[in-house]
Amino acid sequence: MTDNGGRVTKDGIRIYQQSDFAGMHAAGKLAAEILDEVAALVVPGVTTGELDKFIEDYVNTAGAVSATIGYKGYKHASCISVNHVVCHGIPGSNIPQSKHEKKPRKSGILQDGDILNIDVTVIVDGWFGDTSRMYIVGKQKKYAERLIQVTHDALMKGIEAVKPGNTFGDIGHAIQSYVESNRMSVVRDFCGHGLGRVFHAPPNVLHYGRAGTGPVLEEGMFFTIEPMVNLGRPETKVLKDDWTAVTRDKSLSAQFEHSIGVTADGYEIFTLSPAGKFYPTWGG
Repeated sequence: MTDNGGRVTKDGIRIYQQSDFAGMHAAGKLAAEILDEVAALVVPGVTTGELDKFIEDYVNTAGAVSATIGYKGYKHASCISVNHVVCHGIPGSNIPQSKHEKKPRKSGILQDGDILNIDVTVIVDGWFGDTSRMYIVGKQKKYAERLIQVTHDALMKGIEAVKPGNTFGDIGHAIQSYVESNRMSVVRDFCGHGLGRVFHAPPNVLHYGRAGTGPVLEEGMFFTIEPMVNLGRPETKVLKDDWTAVTRDKSLSAQFEHSIGVTADGYEIFTLSPAGKFYPTWGG
């Protein structure tokens, strides 16, 4: 990779230098390692607050900084989104009532059959590592397993579209076409984002769109791809806490996220699981 001096494109997207990839790999590795280690704690009866406490302690022990604590007033080291929560679920809060429950579960207690996304962002030496993945609590129903599989595979298809000369529309199109071919829907209200030495930056990385549209990918771009996929319709709503986003029809939702760097001939994933536990069955 050539040293490009960290310029900014006409679309406001920063182009990082070759030496910057090492910093992103270090931050991404810690974030992924945390999600590896928390997996053993995701069992019936544990609370989302307990999971978040483990994550916060892990970040502190590693000498890193949580990017989410204090971000726009947020107080936690993770977002934990259960069942039909699309994203930004608050650890320790009541789990919103699902289609099959008579009332919300207080204190975020997980039970057999739940699915959840845990999203972590850490800062290591000024670099941001951002990743999320799905977890299964106990025995899971086939339709939930299929949702998780399709979401995982949609992320990977989006990543496979990353190379110089392609566009961000190519990424969105790859994800959308795959999801909809499986009779599921892509959330439109939230998207991936640029990152590096900042948490959120241009571009907005949409998980839907037309091939050949949007900014052109260039070597040295850093961003997340993080599709949210619903079993039902794509519409969402944000609850009164101003954070928790849920599906309007209360259908199950799943999400996977990697942080990516564009290389001369493709991409590097900064947030690969050190233990090969990115997918809930530990398939990689």
